[in-house]
Amino acid sequence: MGGPKDSIPPKILKETPPNLSRNFKAKEIIIQFDEFVKLQNEFKEISVTPDMEKLPLYKVKKKSLVITLPDSLEEKTTYTINFGKAIGDFNEGNPLLNYSYVFATGDEIDSLNISGTVTNALTLEKEKEVNVLLIPTRQDTIWGKRKANIFASTDSSGNFKLKNLKEDTYRIYALKEKNNDRIFNGTDEEVAFLVDSFHLNKDTSGIQLAVSQPVPKNFRLLDRKIEKNGTINFLFNRPLQQANLKIVVPEALDKNKIINYSTERDSASMWLTAMDFDSLKVHIMEQDTLLDSTVIRRGKNEKYDRDLIITDNISGQKVNKINHLILYSTAPIKSANKQNIVLKEDSIPRNNYQLTPDTSNNRRYLIRYNWRPKRNYEITFKEDAFQGYFGEKSKEVTRKFTLDETENFGDIILKITVPDSLENHYLVQITNEKKDQLILTRPITKSERLTFKQLPGGKYLIRIVYDTNNNGKWDPADIENRIQPEKIWYHDKPITVRPNWEQEEPINVPSRDAKPILKEKESLPTDTIPKTPADTIPPPGTS
Repeated sequence: MGGPKDSIPPKILKETPPNLSRNFKAKEIIIQFDEFVKLQNEFKEISVTPDMEKLPLYKVKKKSLVITLPDSLEEKTTYTINFGKAIGDFNEGNPLLNYSYVFATGDEIDSLNISGTVTNALTLEKEKEVNVLLIPTRQDTIWGKRKANIFASTDSSGNFKLKNLKEDTYRIYALKEKNNDRIFNGTDEEVAFLVDSFHLNKDTSGIQLAVSQPVPKNFRLLDRKIEKNGTINFLFNRPLQQANLKIVVPEALDKNKIINYSTERDSASMWLTAMDFDSLKVHIMEQDTLLDSTVIRRGKNEKYDRDLIITDNISGQKVNKINHLILYSTAPIKSANKQNIVLKEDSIPRNNYQLTPDTSNNRRYLIRYNWRPKRNYEITFKEDAFQGYFGEKSKEVTRKFTLDETENFGDIILKITVPDSLENHYLVQITNEKKDQLILTRPITKSERLTFKQLPGGKYLIRIVYDTNNNGKWDPADIENRIQPEKIWYHDKPITVRPNWEQEEPINVPSRDAKPILKEKESLPTDTIPKTPADTIPPPGTS
């Protein structure tokens, strides 16, 4: 019988010579643990600062780690061996986090410290297991091939501490990454930074870093694929606000093509009049500027089922009087034949329903009807109920449902007061309680009363985006131009929507530069960091 899974990392029993030794002359270091250990990804995880001409050798012997040092250690130098997540227990691999062994070949040990907190720039939640990197300004930046040697991971509360530092001028970053190479690869990684480099000459606390995923400067096509239904999908590495996809070979297919872009403008779907081409060459442009070119080939024997597949928003076999019945199609709908749509109420055909296309989405239709309680509904979409632009037709499908009688909808009324300024632009957003779904957003420039009608019952959060550049959306960091993410503020309590109820709430938005209200055990920075001018920071790819 298996017991609970071991989640406790190994504990250090003894270090020989002792950690923080001065006048260090030993040839090897022995670290003893309370259980059998192993090394995990040691070439990625372990770093030594300052660099040694030859790397130490690491060897596990049962419950001990033996480190053999090279002969080329510098005099009067403090060395730090940072193990990252390299040391773990033998069975489960639970890592011993943020362990460093420090020694000095001279009389003094570098003893300066930096500490702070890493949060998510959009949700403001604390970020755990994020690498915080400290890089001397004379070295490569986080874009280079040389990974940062001075680093620490945040704990479960988002806190970090970098210890045994020497006086120097540094840049500091937080990097939330998947491959843990301590280099910003600019793909799906999140990063935070202080705008200015700073000269460290005393212990410094209260550093606040907020990670976000920057929009890549250079465009890249991540994927393109022909689906079995003939849809050609494109995935971009960044949004294209004024995208233009042009078929250059065969040119004749370009004229009547249909393209839909995702809400975020970072992907596109294309439909063509015919699918008998051997290959397709597509230019991807923003306005008239060519960003990329791609060739899509199809197999000689590939066939595509171009029928329209119709789905809906029926959940738990119920519809409601707010959203009614929403129909979704796998391809753009050119027309609908109401004679091929049969709605029955308790087995009696009903024709007095409304069938309307969604003017904002050519793949969506809406059916409205005076749904009544305790009635059984059946709707049948006969073959050819919907037609596409290129000969596609829908197949027959039947759905059964009843009215959701809970009437679980209510209104939120927000009386919003903002700081008095002519240049302020805000986005008032309603999110779910987990902060991972944006429900509604409204732009404002002055204090006003906003009404959000017919929201499903539940708890919601009010989020304010300080829309500095007035583009109607939240912008993450721009690391290359050293621009911080747009500031976010959350109302201090959730709003509960109750059925058939208006919930009114005053929202007093603080000024953009206001200091946050501190929670228990939090503190604001108490140290002044001597800054160096921002224009002394080298651009990406330079040192």
